[in-house]
Amino acid sequence: MLSGDNALGKRIPFVLLTNGGGVPEAEKAADISRRLGVEIRADQVVLAHSPMQSLVAEYANKHVLIVGGVGRRCADIARAYGFNNVSTPNDVVAWQPSAWPFMDPPKDADLSTSKRRDFSRDRFHAVMVFHDSFDFGRDLQVVTDVLRARDAIADGEFVDQQSVPLYMSNPDLVFSNEYPRARFGQGAFHTCLHAMWAALAKGAPPLKHTLFGKPNRVQYAYAERLLDRLVLGPDAAIDVSQPRFRRRVYAIGDNPAADIAGANGAGWTSVLVRTGVFTGAPGTNDARNPAHKVVDHVGDAVEWIIESELQRAESGEKPSAAECN
Repeated sequence: MLSGDNALGKRIPFVLLTNGGGVPEAEKAADISRRLGVEIRADQVVLAHSPMQSLVAEYANKHVLIVGGVGRRCADIARAYGFNNVSTPNDVVAWQPSAWPFMDPPKDADLSTSKRRDFSRDRFHAVMVFHDSFDFGRDLQVVTDVLRARDAIADGEFVDQQSVPLYMSNPDLVFSNEYPRARFGQGAFHTCLHAMWAALAKGAPPLKHTLFGKPNRVQYAYAERLLDRLVLGPDAAIDVSQPRFRRRVYAIGDNPAADIAGANGAGWTSVLVRTGVFTGAPGTNDARNPAHKVVDHVGDAVEWIIESELQRAESGEKPSAAECN
């Protein structure tokens, strides 16, 4: 329906926002394309860490601790974004196994680089959590060490003052999968990290962080820029800020705390589906983050959006220029 086979007879540009990550946008787009049987391009995918590319201007050549994901994948993604000087908790443990003695030594293939570093001399300038931790204990230990240490040296003296900025993606406390009950998400790691900081750095100010991912406004501003490019194409002479005054953006999601709260905060029209985190009975809405519309599944949501735009068109309003899922 979004490709133009709809009652509007119009192609509706769309992007896909997910608080998932740990893979390049192109890989995620290819995976979605295989699953849905339609072509999804990399510039139609917004992962939790996608807007963190904006940090390259400040940290391109500064040493950054990249956290989360399998093996070295997030370090590779960070390099592809333009972060040229990155390390991971696995690198720290490979340098000093006693930093986290509850694991086997990391394999070379899981290290961010074949060149071993001396982390007692090489300070960090920021910590960036790109994706879910696959070893909570290791990552909590190494991240807390860096944040507490003088000059952000991995084995440095603890001064219990935050030494470097902390950036985190995906605040979702839980997510849905095949298990009948929601599972811990990356937000659980955030909660544990803040709890460990409060317990260990007694008397220090609360841990500060900058958060990416839904429902944060930065995620929706990034998606709007992608939508503008999809609408306008490659014509760089056009001011991409102009279409925002002429279009409505619809958001379809199953998580009231992330999808619906973020869409409402961005001024989009939110549609809540009962196919994931939200499982309310027919006729109900989320009490804390109510959507503009609640339907059973995504197909119903798209049909309602098309019908709403038809009604606006019949009343003389200009149809929407973009839809975001």
